Amino acid sequence: MRSFHAAFCSLALSVAVLAGSVKVDACTNVIVSKGASADGSCMISYSADSHSLYGELYFRPAADYPQGTMLEIYDWDTGKYLGTIPQVPHTYKTVGNMNEHQLIIGETTFGGREELVDRRGIMDYGSLIYIALQRAKTAREAIAVIVELANEYGYASEGETFSIADKDEAWVMDLIGKGMNIRNGTNTRRGIVWVARRVPDGYICAHANQSRIETFPLNDPDNCMYAPDVISFARAQGYFDGEDSEFSFAKAYAPYDFGTTRACDARVWSAYNILCEGWFTFQRESDDAITTEDAFSYVDYAMGYDQDHRLPLFVKPNKKVTIKALADVMRDHYEGTPMDMTTDIGAGGNALPYRWRPMQFEVDGKKYLNERAIATQQTGFWFVAQARNYLPDIIGGVFWFGTDDAATSYLTPIYCNVDKVPDCFKEGNGDMLTYSPTSSFWINNRVANACYKMYNQMAPFVRKEIDAYEHRMMDKDLETADRRAIDMYNEIATAAQEQFKKNGKVKDDYFKKLRRFITEFSVNNAQEQFKKWVALEQTLLVKFMDGNVKEQDAQGNFIRSKTSDKMPGKISWPGYTDKWKEAVANDHGSVVKVLESETEE
Repeated sequence: MRSFHAAFCSLALSVAVLAGSVKVDACTNVIVSKGASADGSCMISYSADSHSLYGELYFRPAADYPQGTMLEIYDWDTGKYLGTIPQVPHTYKTVGNMNEHQLIIGETTFGGREELVDRRGIMDYGSLIYIALQRAKTAREAIAVIVELANEYGYASEGETFSIADKDEAWVMDLIGKGMNIRNGTNTRRGIVWVARRVPDGYICAHANQSRIETFPLNDPDNCMYAPDVISFARAQGYFDGEDSEFSFAKAYAPYDFGTTRACDARVWSAYNILCEGWFTFQRESDDAITTEDAFSYVDYAMGYDQDHRLPLFVKPNKKVTIKALADVMRDHYEGTPMDMTTDIGAGGNALPYRWRPMQFEVDGKKYLNERAIATQQTGFWFVAQARNYLPDIIGGVFWFGTDDAATSYLTPIYCNVDKVPDCFKEGNGDMLTYSPTSSFWINNRVANACYKMYNQMAPFVRKEIDAYEHRMMDKDLETADRRAIDMYNEIATAAQEQFKKNGKVKDDYFKKLRRFITEFSVNNAQEQFKKWVALEQTLLVKFMDGNVKEQDAQGNFIRSKTSDKMPGKISWPGYTDKWKEAVANDHGSVVKVLESETEE
């Protein structure tokens, strides 16, 4: 039996569709190198999509442990106890998927060959993420920690792709276990095969539940690292028999088919298409441009029709990527592409870009699929994290965090060196079976589920509120807070230097005042926006009740009747999309057709 994601990636359904199988895993990552970002930061975006994952912000303070301390490992998917490993003497502070040294780790699961799962392994993919964040300062250190832990204690999960970035470098890493060969009670295959590639400066990378690394340089350790047996193991297993230079990790360990492209790589294609402004759809007028024929073959690949023109691992965007642009990529439903989820009859009468599970259906013996876009209803939490090497660690790392469906939720900034997290994001503030009126996850679910009933009217209304908040935070308020924090840092650093000259040491809590400032900024903004979202959900109820849309003035006040200030002065009925009306006419026209009166002569 294969293990199904319940913690970070949605339950992994495999359903036969046409000639292949559609894997309905979730999670999408985009990696941006510092040379490709507008502000020179390394960035990772991540949506943790699961039908059973509760959206909350994990927080672990830095800690010291006595020699001999053991760390208990629990599987992120099931909560099952897996075993113990020795704890290190000191662990770093972590806020979500980022630590105090600005290290960021995200993931998507690609499954891969089922026979390579180690059912006796201790380290699952979730534990690898958070333990690496607690033990590593840089991306390269994190890769080393992940490899060491998985090889030493066994890897308990399916194939995984990690996004790993620090202040200077961004990496993508594919890994999978080696299966089981039990001798004398021990698994002689314990460990992983893996490849990690550095994202070239000025480029971006994305992955979405399909292994993305194919051929790779064998003699470029500065930009590519890999397991010494990654090729020989594939040969021994019968997965590969060509020249070493021809070896593809993805083809060997996670073969492509219709499902892996349509349900997974299609999201990568869409992210590239957005950030490269149509590079994968339209011809570009330059000597090194792809041709129109090649460009459209990428569309065919994304749709699962053409397996010969796979997406490049890295692409160079037309312009530098901003935090806001990256956040908006995570809100995509394939708008403007052949897979646009708002335009077919499945969108209903209000252009709903969502399809409830299951992801396949059958009509007259033929199988069909529903699209899986980047934005999805089952998101637990999502983030865009940025590591800024031009600022000290205590200020540089910012974790833009949100809960539930990215298309109708906002991101709010959390400095990665805060002393606590906002109550609306705090662990234990509600769960998937316990409603909490003070939880960000629950209020965002209320807003999203309200929008689903009348999406083309309500979602744009919510999006205006999201954009206003994010633009203010990303373009103004964070910059103001940065300047204040830098001034405080310089003042403290000067004073600390003087103290060191006098006493030969500096107090551990010397930066306590600065941490208090960045904590208050992070917490107060999150809590204030949470309150606004509570009010927004009430406004949605009043404004869009029963399909009536009550009009508002430029200041957002409801227009009231001239005869009573308790009644709306203007109501509109937007009705349904033309696609929906045509479908109803074709399906039920003989019953609902309006008969015209005969004209008397």
